[in-house]
Amino acid sequence: MTLTLTPTPRIAVNGVSLYVRMTGRGEPLVLLHGFTGSSRSWLPHVAEFKSHHFCISVDLLGHGGSDVPLDPARYRMDKQIDDLLDVFDALGLGQVNLMGYSMGGRVALSFAIAHPDRVRSLVIESASPGITDPAERRERIRNDEVLAESIENEGLEKFVEHWERLPLFATQNALPQALRDELRQQRLRNSPRGLINSLRGLGTGVQPPVWDKLGKLTMPVMLMVGEFDQKYTSIALRMAAKIPKVKVAIIEGAGHTIHLEKPATFNRVLLHFLESVTAEQELRARG
Repeated sequence: MTLTLTPTPRIAVNGVSLYVRMTGRGEPLVLLHGFTGSSRSWLPHVAEFKSHHFCISVDLLGHGGSDVPLDPARYRMDKQIDDLLDVFDALGLGQVNLMGYSMGGRVALSFAIAHPDRVRSLVIESASPGITDPAERRERIRNDEVLAESIENEGLEKFVEHWERLPLFATQNALPQALRDELRQQRLRNSPRGLINSLRGLGTGVQPPVWDKLGKLTMPVMLMVGEFDQKYTSIALRMAAKIPKVKVAIIEGAGHTIHLEKPATFNRVLLHFLESVTAEQELRARG
């Protein structure tokens, strides 16, 4: 396998090219965005994180500036894990602090289970280990196919309008209009085909569930959820019962997208967790 780090912020892995933003200094912190997002989602947070960490924000396949393969199978979780591993290798990163939101949280979680030796600490924001019930998985696949077909038939703008009206994002209605407009424009920058194939190849129904593998997460883990996001708060508490070294942070006044709705709190909680990981490791090293 040949890995190529080009002069531009694109890294070639496994026949595709991923867009990667890098800045800062210190322990590596990798940030993975959610569905319809991109590395731009993290720019306001990286502005604070970069004085503490070397920040690596990756555009997942089909999103942002990354490639858009035509085959939905190329977006499957095992492929995403391989791509991420090769990005870390290309950048010479041994262990990383890995953080992911929603879809990116599912990728981060699956990566940490597959390669626990490469993850110093793990932060999951509003994400699930997958769906175990076969009937529920089939239903989710059908629902995601409806969404994919809506993009094909009605276009990206109509889809984004529908996406913004989902109950999951109702708390975003309280955000300032300027921020909501910026979020919409960021979603519209994505490739329609990239979103379609992400739904078909990386949807929660397609993803192999990893509930029975959560015990393999031996690194420090923090699960961050919003108090108004009852579904994912319940999921986080169920996950916590299976993870050896875990903290659960339920953020007051937030829904599904904590980093957007309560950015200062999100930054503070995340940095405090990473500081505690460093302090614990230093204490252990001193014996």
